[in-house]
Amino acid sequence: MKTTAISAALALTLGANAQNALTPRQQSITTISSQVAKGDIKNLEVSFDKAFNEGFTQNELKEICCHLYAYTGFPKSLNGLGALQRVIADRQAKGLACEEGRMPSELPKDYDALKEGTEVQASLFGPYTNTFSPTIDYYLKAHLFGDIFANDLLTHKERELVTISALASIEGLEAQLNAHLVGAQKKGMTQEEMHSYVLTLAETGDEATANRAMKAVAQLYGENAQTVQTVDFNVWPKGEPNPYGQYFTGQSYLTMMGESGAYNVTFEPGCRNNWHIHHGAMQVLICVSGRGWYQEWGKDPVPMTPGTIIAIPEGAKHWHGAAKDSWFQHIGYETNVQPGASNEWLEPVSEDHYNGLEK
Repeated sequence: MKTTAISAALALTLGANAQNALTPRQQSITTISSQVAKGDIKNLEVSFDKAFNEGFTQNELKEICCHLYAYTGFPKSLNGLGALQRVIADRQAKGLACEEGRMPSELPKDYDALKEGTEVQASLFGPYTNTFSPTIDYYLKAHLFGDIFANDLLTHKERELVTISALASIEGLEAQLNAHLVGAQKKGMTQEEMHSYVLTLAETGDEATANRAMKAVAQLYGENAQTVQTVDFNVWPKGEPNPYGQYFTGQSYLTMMGESGAYNVTFEPGCRNNWHIHHGAMQVLICVSGRGWYQEWGKDPVPMTPGTIIAIPEGAKHWHGAAKDSWFQHIGYETNVQPGASNEWLEPVSEDHYNGLEK
């Protein structure tokens, strides 16, 4: 399993030996649905290829994408189908298996999509009518829960897994995610499977998505989940592993900001640098995302949130790093630099000292 800050936090919640209870098929459904929702085409093609190796058929994978048009829109659904088409062509060219599979079972000639959809919707969420918009109420009952859910290439439980995986992948859909977690529960997803759905999302490396899923699942079961504050690396790039990592506890990353001399340091949750001293220069830190700490020797720690600026006096012994439950990014640069300026790296910040900061 790929270890991330979210999966580590979930391990704290569930126990260090938490195992993924989802079948390989369920894990693929979760990953594919999330990647379609995010438009992560490059990784989606890899996931489709893996799914064929696990025994999925073309029609089953097509149905995942088709189901998602109701939740993520036609453009992302069509992009997902396009990615699937390319993978199929590539596998066929290589002589690899990608069976078309069976078609969905035919519906009875007297099938009433509105009637059946109303019953399916009620089985997920209880009886409900959207009186504000009768039009959307009809679309939901007759088309989504009537027509789409009637296709038996995916079970209703699998369709809810598709849905919650996609909804967790899009910011701002927490209300719908919470509702569909209840629906998934009613369709047979166990608490252990819910936790494993979060673990599977964490394995993709998208911690914002996994964080939303973990919060929602914790709320569903009244759990005290160890959630982690994430940051958007599209705003401030994570960069590469820090070449000064030997002076840090935990993992950090470094991005140089052109020829300015400034740099962006990204700290994983719990990561901090050793006590150190800047000789012959003043360092300035500007928090740009997440939450962290700065502390000078003999003084109280200072919390850092976006917009916090710290001017570190020359010769002051200090450290800085992330909070236990948050990623942290700061811009740093040196000013008033004197000839022969240098950094003196000292002892690590002890676990007892660090863990006592938020008590």
